[in-house]
Amino acid sequence: MRSFEELVAEGAAAPVEGWDFSWFEGRATEERPPWGYARLMGERMARARAALDIETGGGEVLATVARPPALLVATEGWWPNVEVASTRLQPLGARVVAAADAPALPFTDASFDLVVSRHPVVVLWREIARVLRPGGTYLSQQIGPGTDRELTDFMMGPRPVNQSRSAASARRGAESVGLEVVDLRECALRVAFFDVGAVVHFLHKVHWTVPDFTAGAYEAPLRRLHARIEREGPFVSTAQRLLVEARRPPTPGTVVVRTRL
Repeated sequence: MRSFEELVAEGAAAPVEGWDFSWFEGRATEERPPWGYARLMGERMARARAALDIETGGGEVLATVARPPALLVATEGWWPNVEVASTRLQPLGARVVAAADAPALPFTDASFDLVVSRHPVVVLWREIARVLRPGGTYLSQQIGPGTDRELTDFMMGPRPVNQSRSAASARRGAESVGLEVVDLRECALRVAFFDVGAVVHFLHKVHWTVPDFTAGAYEAPLRRLHARIEREGPFVSTAQRLLVEARRPPTPGTVVVRTRL
């Protein structure tokens, strides 16, 4: 059995670029949402002419698209991920644009008939509506309120749950800019950490869970967590996820043609 110090050092040294979570195999698990975001995105990409993926990370999910549209663009705000995504998405003919998460998207009005985003840090509803063509679709899987609150509370003490990421908030955001919500679902997913090294790597990678996290600053709760896992087994947390699909209404008098898969 490896020591606390060895596990923490291993978790802290693991690379955090991109959204490849294969490092966690055998060390942590997370249930998948029932709707299958990558499949839904792929289906809509196959019908699109011009598509945008916002906050693509390392392009891991977008790279699964089997039939990309003629124009495919992705944005990413963290420079190490821009380089990773550019290489990964090159076979799709996708262009990766370095762009901050806010306040605006660097594209002209009505540029895309499909906009997608998986786990965006911020949702720029007004900008999304602006860059969508009439009849265009926004599809997004988002992190819901209170995600991994068990882990946050263990590390930082009890914290209030911010409802700005709730399903109701997503509906209000979409409708406030004139988008029609056509699908809105939510689910709770079991997350299990099997050693403290996995927790350390997770908190480095998903840094908003404990915003000021360093292994040194949080050594005391990490030691308590290590002892608890050794005594009771995996530390279990809960991830909240939303699926939202919204459409920009067609301009009156126009006909929107959609091809079948």
